[in-house]
Amino acid sequence: MIFSIPNVLTCQELEEIASSLAKAKFIDGKLTAGWHAKLVKNNQQLKQKTTLAEKLQELIKASLNRNALFQTAVRPKAIHSLLISRYDLGMSYDRHTDNALMGNSKVWRSDVSFTLFLNPPSAYEGGELVIEGADDEKAYKLEAGSAIVYPSTTLHRVDPVTKGTRLVAVGWVQSFIREASDREILFDLDTIRRTIFVKEGKTPEFDLLSKSIANLLRKWADV
Repeated sequence: MIFSIPNVLTCQELEEIASSLAKAKFIDGKLTAGWHAKLVKNNQQLKQKTTLAEKLQELIKASLNRNALFQTAVRPKAIHSLLISRYDLGMSYDRHTDNALMGNSKVWRSDVSFTLFLNPPSAYEGGELVIEGADDEKAYKLEAGSAIVYPSTTLHRVDPVTKGTRLVAVGWVQSFIREASDREILFDLDTIRRTIFVKEGKTPEFDLLSKSIANLLRKWADV
Protein backbone atom coordinates (compact mmCIF):
# COMPACT_ATOMS: atom_id res chain seq x y z
CA MET A 1 0.00 0.00 0.00
CA ILE A 2 1.40 3.38 -1.08
CA PHE A 3 -0.17 6.52 0.37
CA SER A 4 0.65 10.15 1.08
CA ILE A 5 0.12 12.06 4.32
CA PRO A 6 -0.22 15.86 4.22
CA ASN A 7 0.94 18.16 7.02
CA VAL A 8 3.01 15.64 8.97
CA LEU A 9 5.13 18.58 10.11
CA THR A 10 3.75 21.93 11.28
CA CYS A 11 4.88 25.25 9.76
CA GLN A 12 6.85 25.95 12.93
CA GLU A 13 8.61 22.58 12.75
CA LEU A 14 9.46 23.13 9.08
CA GLU A 15 10.94 26.55 9.89
CA GLU A 16 13.00 25.05 12.73
CA ILE A 17 14.33 22.31 10.44
CA ALA A 18 15.14 24.73 7.61
CA SER A 19 17.00 27.05 9.97
CA SER A 20 19.01 24.16 11.42
CA LEU A 21 19.91 22.64 8.05
CA ALA A 22 21.06 25.98 6.61
CA LYS A 23 24.20 25.79 8.79
CA ALA A 24 24.51 22.02 9.14
CA LYS A 25 27.33 19.76 7.96
CA PHE A 26 26.45 17.25 5.25
CA ILE A 27 28.55 14.25 4.17
CA ASP A 28 28.64 11.89 1.19
CA GLY A 29 25.46 9.80 1.09
CA LYS A 30 27.36 6.74 -0.10
CA LEU A 31 28.58 6.21 3.47
CA THR A 32 25.16 4.86 4.50
CA ALA A 33 24.39 2.88 1.33
CA GLY A 34 24.65 -0.87 0.84
CA TRP A 35 27.45 -2.22 -1.34
CA HIS A 36 25.38 -2.23 -4.54
CA ALA A 37 23.42 0.98 -3.77
CA LYS A 38 26.72 2.88 -3.54
CA LEU A 39 27.02 2.48 -7.30
CA VAL A 40 23.88 4.54 -7.97
CA LYS A 41 23.64 6.87 -4.94
CA ASN A 42 24.72 10.47 -5.44
CA ASN A 43 23.50 12.74 -2.66
CA GLN A 44 24.54 14.22 0.67
CA GLN A 45 23.30 13.42 4.16
CA LEU A 46 23.29 15.18 7.49
CA LYS A 47 26.15 13.84 9.58
CA GLN A 48 24.86 11.20 11.98
CA LYS A 49 25.41 10.94 15.74
CA THR A 50 25.53 14.67 16.31
CA THR A 51 23.36 16.71 18.65
CA LEU A 52 21.61 18.34 15.69
CA ALA A 53 20.93 15.07 13.88
CA GLU A 54 19.52 13.44 17.00
CA LYS A 55 17.35 16.48 17.75
CA LEU A 56 15.85 16.53 14.24
CA GLN A 57 15.36 12.77 14.22
CA GLU A 58 13.39 12.94 17.47
CA LEU A 59 11.29 15.83 16.12
CA ILE A 60 10.40 13.84 13.00
CA LYS A 61 9.69 10.63 14.92
CA ALA A 62 7.40 12.57 17.28
CA SER A 63 5.48 14.01 14.32
CA LEU A 64 4.91 10.52 12.90
CA ASN A 65 3.94 9.08 16.28
CA ARG A 66 1.17 11.66 16.66
CA ASN A 67 -0.15 11.13 13.12
CA ALA A 68 -3.25 8.93 13.23
CA LEU A 69 -3.06 7.82 9.57
CA PHE A 70 0.58 6.77 9.87
CA GLN A 71 -0.09 4.86 13.08
CA THR A 72 -3.16 3.05 11.72
CA ALA A 73 -1.74 2.15 8.31
CA VAL A 74 1.83 1.32 9.33
CA ARG A 75 1.46 0.10 12.94
CA PRO A 76 5.09 0.93 13.74
CA LYS A 77 7.07 -1.14 16.19
CA ALA A 78 10.12 1.06 15.60
CA ILE A 79 10.94 4.01 13.35
CA HIS A 80 14.64 3.51 12.69
CA SER A 81 17.61 4.46 10.49
CA LEU A 82 16.25 7.96 9.84
CA LEU A 83 18.40 10.07 7.49
CA ILE A 84 18.15 13.68 6.32
CA SER A 85 19.27 13.96 2.69
CA ARG A 86 20.15 16.83 0.40
CA TYR A 87 20.21 16.69 -3.39
CA ASP A 88 21.95 19.58 -5.16
CA LEU A 89 22.19 20.20 -8.90
CA GLY A 90 22.81 16.95 -10.80
CA MET A 91 22.40 14.67 -7.80
CA SER A 92 20.16 11.58 -7.91
CA TYR A 93 19.67 8.09 -6.50
CA ASP A 94 19.13 5.61 -9.29
CA ARG A 95 17.04 2.42 -9.21
CA HIS A 96 17.47 0.39 -6.00
CA THR A 97 15.66 -1.47 -3.26
CA ASP A 98 16.15 -0.82 0.44
CA ASN A 99 18.17 -3.14 2.66
CA ALA A 100 16.00 -5.74 4.38
CA LEU A 101 17.92 -5.43 7.66
CA MET A 102 19.37 -2.22 9.08
CA GLY A 103 21.35 -1.23 12.14
CA ASN A 104 24.52 -2.25 13.94
CA SER A 105 24.30 -3.20 17.62
CA LYS A 106 20.52 -3.34 17.23
CA VAL A 107 19.20 -4.76 13.96
CA TRP A 108 15.77 -3.85 12.60
CA ARG A 109 13.77 -5.17 9.68
CA SER A 110 12.64 -2.67 7.04
CA ASP A 111 8.95 -3.28 6.31
CA VAL A 112 7.86 0.24 5.39
CA SER A 113 9.81 3.16 3.93
CA PHE A 114 8.88 6.83 3.95
CA THR A 115 10.09 10.06 2.42
CA LEU A 116 9.19 13.26 4.26
CA PHE A 117 9.60 16.38 2.11
CA LEU A 118 11.32 19.25 3.95
CA ASN A 119 11.21 22.01 1.33
CA PRO A 120 8.55 22.98 -1.24
CA PRO A 121 8.53 21.61 -4.80
CA SER A 122 9.04 25.17 -6.07
CA ALA A 123 12.52 25.13 -4.49
CA TYR A 124 13.89 22.66 -7.05
CA GLU A 125 13.26 21.07 -10.42
CA GLY A 126 13.50 17.33 -11.05
CA GLY A 127 14.17 15.22 -7.98
CA GLU A 128 10.95 13.19 -8.16
CA LEU A 129 10.71 10.01 -6.10
CA VAL A 130 9.68 7.32 -8.59
CA ILE A 131 8.23 4.06 -7.26
CA GLU A 132 7.87 1.09 -9.59
CA GLY A 133 4.81 -1.14 -9.72
CA ALA A 134 4.30 -4.44 -11.52
CA ASP A 135 3.58 -2.78 -14.87
CA ASP A 136 4.04 0.95 -14.34
CA GLU A 137 5.73 3.57 -12.20
CA LYS A 138 4.57 6.71 -10.43
CA ALA A 139 6.46 9.89 -9.52
CA TYR A 140 5.98 11.81 -6.26
CA LYS A 141 6.99 15.36 -5.39
CA LEU A 142 4.96 16.59 -2.44
CA GLU A 143 4.55 19.82 -0.53
CA ALA A 144 6.89 20.58 2.35
CA GLY A 145 5.81 18.75 5.49
CA SER A 146 4.07 15.95 3.56
CA ALA A 147 5.19 12.32 3.40
CA ILE A 148 4.91 9.45 0.97
CA VAL A 149 4.81 5.99 2.59
CA TYR A 150 5.55 2.81 0.63
CA PRO A 151 6.61 -0.83 1.10
CA SER A 152 10.37 -1.25 1.54
CA THR A 153 10.17 -4.14 -0.94
CA THR A 154 9.68 -1.83 -3.93
CA LEU A 155 12.19 -0.75 -6.53
CA HIS A 156 12.43 3.04 -6.56
CA ARG A 157 14.68 5.93 -7.51
CA VAL A 158 15.16 9.69 -7.16
CA ASP A 159 15.44 11.44 -10.51
CA PRO A 160 18.25 13.96 -11.03
CA VAL A 161 17.77 17.45 -9.62
CA THR A 162 18.07 19.91 -12.52
CA LYS A 163 17.73 23.12 -10.51
CA GLY A 164 17.82 24.13 -6.84
CA THR A 165 18.12 21.85 -3.79
CA ARG A 166 15.89 18.98 -2.64
CA LEU A 167 15.69 18.36 1.11
CA VAL A 168 14.01 15.25 2.52
CA ALA A 169 14.02 12.98 5.53
CA VAL A 170 13.95 9.28 4.70
CA GLY A 171 13.31 6.53 7.20
CA TRP A 172 12.31 2.95 7.69
CA VAL A 173 9.87 1.19 9.96
CA GLN A 174 9.69 -2.27 11.45
CA SER A 175 5.98 -2.85 11.76
CA PHE A 176 4.18 -4.93 14.36
CA ILE A 177 2.51 -6.50 11.28
CA ARG A 178 5.17 -7.99 9.01
CA GLU A 179 3.04 -8.68 5.91
CA ALA A 180 1.92 -5.70 3.82
CA SER A 181 -1.32 -7.46 2.82
CA ASP A 182 -2.18 -8.02 6.50
CA ARG A 183 -1.54 -4.35 7.31
CA GLU A 184 -3.89 -3.37 4.48
CA ILE A 185 -6.65 -5.66 5.78
CA LEU A 186 -6.35 -4.15 9.27
CA PHE A 187 -6.33 -0.63 7.84
CA ASP A 188 -9.48 -1.27 5.79
CA LEU A 189 -11.30 -2.81 8.75
CA ASP A 190 -10.28 0.01 11.08
CA THR A 191 -11.41 2.62 8.52
CA ILE A 192 -14.84 0.95 8.34
CA ARG A 193 -15.01 0.76 12.15
CA ARG A 194 -14.25 4.45 12.56
CA THR A 195 -16.81 5.35 9.89
CA ILE A 196 -19.50 3.36 11.70
CA PHE A 197 -18.62 5.04 14.99
CA VAL A 198 -18.85 8.54 13.49
CA LYS A 199 -22.22 7.82 11.86
CA GLU A 200 -23.91 5.60 14.41
CA GLY A 201 -21.82 5.42 17.59
CA LYS A 202 -20.97 2.23 19.45
CA THR A 203 -23.25 -0.26 17.72
CA PRO A 204 -23.22 -4.08 17.74
CA GLU A 205 -21.56 -3.92 14.31
CA PHE A 206 -18.86 -1.64 15.74
CA ASP A 207 -18.25 -4.08 18.59
CA LEU A 208 -18.00 -7.05 16.21
CA LEU A 209 -15.47 -5.22 14.03
CA SER A 210 -13.50 -4.23 17.11
CA LYS A 211 -13.40 -7.87 18.18
CA SER A 212 -12.18 -8.99 14.75
CA ILE A 213 -9.46 -6.32 14.60
CA ALA A 214 -8.24 -7.24 18.09
CA ASN A 215 -8.18 -10.94 17.24
CA LEU A 216 -6.31 -10.37 13.97
CA LEU A 217 -3.74 -8.30 15.87
CA ARG A 218 -3.29 -11.17 18.32
CA LYS A 219 -2.85 -13.54 15.36
CA TRP A 220 -0.44 -11.42 13.30
CA ALA A 221 1.42 -9.10 15.69
CA ASP A 222 5.20 -9.51 15.87
CA VAL A 223 6.02 -8.38 19.44
